[in-house]
Amino acid sequence: MTLYTQQGKNIRKTWFLMSAFLVLVIALGYAISWYMGSPAILYGAVIFALGMNLYSYWYSDSLVIKMTGAKPVTRESHPQLWNTVENLAITAGLPMPKVYVVNDPAPNAFATGRNPEHAAVAATSGLLGILNQTELEGVLAHELSHIGNRDILVSTVAVVLAGFVAILADIFMRSMMWGGGGDRDNKAGALFLVLGVIGILLAPVAAQLIQMAISRKREYLADVSGALLTRYPEGLASALEKIQAYSQPMQRANNATAHLFIADPFGNNKRSFAQKISNLFQTHPPTADRIRILRDMDV
Repeated sequence: MTLYTQQGKNIRKTWFLMSAFLVLVIALGYAISWYMGSPAILYGAVIFALGMNLYSYWYSDSLVIKMTGAKPVTRESHPQLWNTVENLAITAGLPMPKVYVVNDPAPNAFATGRNPEHAAVAATSGLLGILNQTELEGVLAHELSHIGNRDILVSTVAVVLAGFVAILADIFMRSMMWGGGGDRDNKAGALFLVLGVIGILLAPVAAQLIQMAISRKREYLADVSGALLTRYPEGLASALEKIQAYSQPMQRANNATAHLFIADPFGNNKRSFAQKISNLFQTHPPTADRIRILRDMDV
């Protein structure tokens, strides 16, 4: 299987997952509506889910930029960063994205946007301070690969849908505490209620795991794509080693945006014990594996 067929497979799988998320949201809305005896809840859930999708599509880049505190830069203020992004974009055949810097000593970077024509790339001040030119090119090529592979929109929509599932779960659990659905007091209603509660309790966990699985696979693909773009896998491998060596978290580390960064913004020592016992609860694949794959490449 070639890199390009893998890209196509991942994109098809992504749209399938997004469709499954939408079906899940509607199903949960129906469960709440049925239990409360109010069809308006279902209609509201559908409208809100579609509205969230549309909003995340058109404004995903501005949402992420605000959440991370990134500031726009120019060629004059950051010539090395700007010129490197510009040269790589030309090489990749992509439009020049907007360029941002996050004032944070932790070395990291991310890309966002709904498509290549409306994309942004950001690097932290810490990243710019520790990487040499070839390492910086490797990191930025990785982020531009995310743009070219259409990864960023998918990740943002997955976050929004997972968040909406959590909101629905919270509404349903509160409605149970406040009362409701009194005319549903029968065996069928009780069974439906139990199944609904189990589904709603597990839905946010499943949504988070799917989001992490998408992110992990796409990180590997962006590593390889970025290395092919620069024709120098060692640049990104060396950069990942330096990023990994900095164990402190970012100042504005956020669970909602963690998967967008090239490395875990929570650092190496800030994850809980439950998250450390399984790679399923990490938004990024093991850095050692990424470095090994890059150094095994023959370009």
